[in-house]
Amino acid sequence: MSDIRKYTASFILDMRGCTDTVDTVVGRLSGIITDFGGKIAAVENLGQKNFERVVNKNFPSGIYVQFLFEGVPTIVEGIKSRLRLDKTINRILVESTG
Repeated sequence: MSDIRKYTASFILDMRGCTDTVDTVVGRLSGIITDFGGKIAAVENLGQKNFERVVNKNFPSGIYVQFLFEGVPTIVEGIKSRLRLDKTINRILVESTG
């Protein structure tokens, strides 16, 4: 019996200097989740939001995208390791929802 869990993943996108559209990046993120065996239930583009605390004055806001998906517990580390060097992904937060 496999241990399938539900997750909520929030990504902050940094589209500065990127020629791709937000939809292209979201499609790429969806592909990465499914590559690791995840089943996506919902994707929501929350739009551009200003940061509460600005660390870099040249990057005061980011585009927030949220995924609801399910998969095995090892999927989280797989996604994070695949996206670690991706310059369009500023932050990743993955929470188990049940």
